[in-house]
Amino acid sequence: MTSSLFPADGSRVELDIGDQTLTEVRVVRVAETTVTLSLPLADATLKVGSVVILRWPAGPRGRYSQQGTVRKTDENRIDITTLGDPEIEQLRNFVRGGGGESILLVRADEPQRVGRVHDLSERSVRAYFGDVDLRPGEEMLLRLQLGDEVVQFPAIAYRVARIRQQVPVRGPLVTEMVAIFEQDERQAKIIRRYVMRLQSQARREAAAAAALAEEALAEAAGPAAR
Repeated sequence: MTSSLFPADGSRVELDIGDQTLTEVRVVRVAETTVTLSLPLADATLKVGSVVILRWPAGPRGRYSQQGTVRKTDENRIDITTLGDPEIEQLRNFVRGGGGESILLVRADEPQRVGRVHDLSERSVRAYFGDVDLRPGEEMLLRLQLGDEVVQFPAIAYRVARIRQQVPVRGPLVTEMVAIFEQDERQAKIIRRYVMRLQSQARREAAAAAALAEEALAEAAGPAAR
């Protein structure tokens, strides 16, 4: 990492840990390939080896994005080993939505696995698979069926957890994975259009349901309410 690009000691950065983004995280010390951060104790739950992303302003161009792995934890302080150099992210709001779509997980020298999407955006996806051995930082190829279109892209496992199905009944272990990826603009547009279409449909259905509920209440109240 070019340490001169990273905020100085005492600065504040954003820490993306997969299912949560921590803001106003304080920079304690910056070395050539390691950054020490101070977190509130309630948020200092990351494990060694976890993959994270650091972000900080990059002027009018957007913001810097720096990937890294947790090297050491000490109460509310963590050491992060940075991977490569910071990249520029254009500032835009990534739409997130979806759920239930089929997703194919492809890894070298491993059988392909089919899972279900929980939600996705233009740069990340949360999905569930049957009990499968996955580790943070593992590289893979993901393929998703989004309506009539298919997108596929290389990705890296960001956070992985093994949880037990509880609903509707206690069941087997499943693997929850958050993966991050870099999209070309064509595939990003496909995801964006797909998610926004689902959001529009959900809003229409909610409005229709609210109208029906109002009609039912009016009918139940009878002529006296009119």
